[in-house]
Amino acid sequence: MVRELTHFIGGKHTAGTSGLFADVYDPNTGAVQARVPLAGRADTEAAIADAQEAQREWARWNPQRRARVLLRFLQLVEDERDSLARLLSAEHGKTVADAHGDLQRGLEVVEFAAGIPHLLKGEFTDNAGTGIDVHSLRGPLGVVAGITPFNFPAMIPLWKAAPALACGNAFVLKPSERDPSVPLRLAELFLEAGLPPGVLNVVNGGKEAVDTLLEDPRVQALGFVGSTPIAAHIYATAAAHGKRAQCFGGAKNHMIVMPDADLDQAAEALIGAGYGSAGERCMAISVAVPVGEETADALVARLKDRIAALRIGPSDDPDADFGPLVSRDALERVDWYVGIGVEEGAELVVDGRGFTLPGHENGFFAGA
Repeated sequence: MVRELTHFIGGKHTAGTSGLFADVYDPNTGAVQARVPLAGRADTEAAIADAQEAQREWARWNPQRRARVLLRFLQLVEDERDSLARLLSAEHGKTVADAHGDLQRGLEVVEFAAGIPHLLKGEFTDNAGTGIDVHSLRGPLGVVAGITPFNFPAMIPLWKAAPALACGNAFVLKPSERDPSVPLRLAELFLEAGLPPGVLNVVNGGKEAVDTLLEDPRVQALGFVGSTPIAAHIYATAAAHGKRAQCFGGAKNHMIVMPDADLDQAAEALIGAGYGSAGERCMAISVAVPVGEETADALVARLKDRIAALRIGPSDDPDADFGPLVSRDALERVDWYVGIGVEEGAELVVDGRGFTLPGHENGFFAGA
């Protein structure tokens, strides 16, 4: 049965008015498991208006009271951590163990934000000039927004939302439409923790929803994580509309392996970076540069043995080292990149193209 998902606006699930939907797949089987509505301008503006109204009262709460909401939220998430991890795993394709890590890294930022009574303290300088004292105060901006990617559907929304809420802002989240169920459930848990309705709204959507958040003057600031071209576009557009913006794009990490490095440790790090979460994370190492041919040959030999031992399985397999990619497009992109390497003269030591997992022939699995 295909689930019908919603937006979350004003503390309620809403179907939206655009009439547009996207399919949410089960990466293990390739089957559609849910449909998510895609917000148009009207839906997104409704979420912004609702957030603006709710923020006025939320900002009047003192920091200690806001922090208590975060602490209650932490306990609620802890109470259903396993079910959240399994829900995340079922939509994204990362293993349940990786999904637990996704949640944990997000919760650590919520824990930090719960210290907001101390973090919001201002500064005072006595007699900065003759007869002049200087002091600073910190206060909320108003309505702020987060545009988050598919690869960490719990961690990155919580990274964005928790500090914003703790500071007295209202937050409009536009998560990835590929795996929206966990962000929606987290919004429900914030409401259960005592967050007033409308202070956290979730709108699912694509470019039209994003453009509305960028252009609407009621949105004071936004954060983004995703690809470099889109990060550049969002930053430029936000700046052109007078907004503060924090945009993280690409995260193409490099590893330089020196001749005196511990090659076993380097190989383990590369395996984790390349294959953990099927490589769909910004901690992946896109480029490894061994210094010297001897170092390169020794490192490749270690990698080859470790890769051969990796276990590929469905995301709920506790013995799997990694599961499927999030979509067929993502799988085809991996094959395409490997093909580019071959065309440019790369000699493949391992080749995961064309892999099929028995019993999951239509799943989005890449081989090792």
